[in-house]
Amino acid sequence: MKSDFEIAVFEGDGIGPEIMKPTLDLLDRVTRRHQISLRFNSVPAGAAHYAKTGESLPTASLDVAREADAILLSAMGLPDVRYDDGTEISPQIDLRKELNLFAGVRPVTLAENQNSPIRLAAGKQVDFVLIRESTEGLFWSQGRGEVTKDEARETLVITRETSEKLFRFAFGLAKRRKAAGRGRGNVTCVDKANVFRAFAFFRGLFDEEAARHPDLTSDHAYVDAMALWMVQKPWALDVLVTENMFGDILSDLGAGLMGGLGLAPSGDIGESHAVFQPCHGSAPDIAGQGIANPHAMILSAAMMLDWLGQQNDMPAASNAGEELRQAVDRSLLNVPGLTRDLGGESSTDEAGHVVANLLEGKAA
Repeated sequence: MKSDFEIAVFEGDGIGPEIMKPTLDLLDRVTRRHQISLRFNSVPAGAAHYAKTGESLPTASLDVAREADAILLSAMGLPDVRYDDGTEISPQIDLRKELNLFAGVRPVTLAENQNSPIRLAAGKQVDFVLIRESTEGLFWSQGRGEVTKDEARETLVITRETSEKLFRFAFGLAKRRKAAGRGRGNVTCVDKANVFRAFAFFRGLFDEEAARHPDLTSDHAYVDAMALWMVQKPWALDVLVTENMFGDILSDLGAGLMGGLGLAPSGDIGESHAVFQPCHGSAPDIAGQGIANPHAMILSAAMMLDWLGQQNDMPAASNAGEELRQAVDRSLLNVPGLTRDLGGESSTDEAGHVVANLLEGKAA
């Protein structure tokens, strides 16, 4: 059984290196206990690298990522560094397309006593997953939109090939969540099929896949209604699957439910490659101050461990990921573990130390 993994590490821009540091330390701690070896291979990419070299994602970095067992990527991009067409430097999107990472997985969790802009009803707990198609949809024409003096056009593309893989992934995840007691085995297709033929096509492909899973349930929701339900009754949701742009917007709403982007992890997953990164940006306004929230980066690393366990039939890796996730969850209930964006005063390193202590069974 494989227990030695090569991890490509992109430290990113702005606060990226600061939140990556405690994350790698925690990964080392939790995997050693489970007799798993992770070798970290740091490679350059991002807006700062583009400003110096004219390359945002060097071919050599892409090659390392392609050969790695998994990819850990921190925040990328800087607002004042852009391509000639005015768009942001976004190697993370390039990786999605190059490695065909069609499933953008965005977990949303909220415990009863965790701070949030919403008030949970007694006994309610939020634990759902938004799956965003990450290679096509309205993002398909990125950098290739048509702009004239009088109008601009972008093309939305939804294909059978990608959508079928996306829906198989979504129902597979719902089945695993149900077996683990974390969901009721329901998948919701989020679309705008009442207006756009492309989304009616998307919904039709979803229904074809749903028919193959009589042990699970499925339903549909228009994207505007889902935005409402995510605020009104997020505890009733399980697995949501949607197009790229809709997923981009709804995933930030999910982050807001948890208390902010500093708590929002993600994974962009394909058939044989995966990138794990926080949903937030590089926050250059606080870079170098040691106050950035590392939790989303750490939770993304926990997702990586779970994925490695699933891919390699190695429960120890998945168990290590769950231990790390639970340590972060417990740290959010301790004032000493909260960074400024969460209402506390902890530095980046201090927040990481609280998670480490909980991971080792020590008091926070």
